[in-house]
Amino acid sequence: MVNAGVVITAHAEPPKQTTLRAEAQQLVQQFGQRLKPQLIKSMQQGGPVEAIEVCASKAPAIAYQLSQSSGWQLKRVSLKARNQQTAQPDEWETEVLEAFNQQAATAAPVTPLIADQLQPTRYRFMQAQPVEPLCLHCHGKNLTPDIKASLKQHYPNDVATGYQLGQIRGAFSLTKTFD
Repeated sequence: MVNAGVVITAHAEPPKQTTLRAEAQQLVQQFGQRLKPQLIKSMQQGGPVEAIEVCASKAPAIAYQLSQSSGWQLKRVSLKARNQQTAQPDEWETEVLEAFNQQAATAAPVTPLIADQLQPTRYRFMQAQPVEPLCLHCHGKNLTPDIKASLKQHYPNDVATGYQLGQIRGAFSLTKTFD
């Protein structure tokens, strides 16, 4: 006898992974809620050059604070890294970023592009960062000389430019290690 409204599937996702995914998505949302208003304010007050300073100093601090308070490791990675010390993807992150790029190239994502992996000792989560209009000032193709100079000052080995609206410029990468 089957109870109406109850669906049983042999491939149900473990609750642990669902819970971990929700936690990771919440941390990504918190990161954006902390950084984006500061970027917008700096753009309004001093333009892209000031926003570069905010991004260079505040984004790593926000990632560190969220990591410390949550027990997760939170970072941003990219195939075209702006910060060579902190944004280089590992092998899994590289594969996911390439898949995100392929998905974004075929159709504009309606929902955030995410990938995750549950392992015995850790859970990994990635959420794509698509290029938004605000991003193009510093990540686009037509950068002004003052923006180029500021990028060179803060990120001497920067390769995170040349993007178009909607492309994937990187991803949030989060890891939770289990005891």
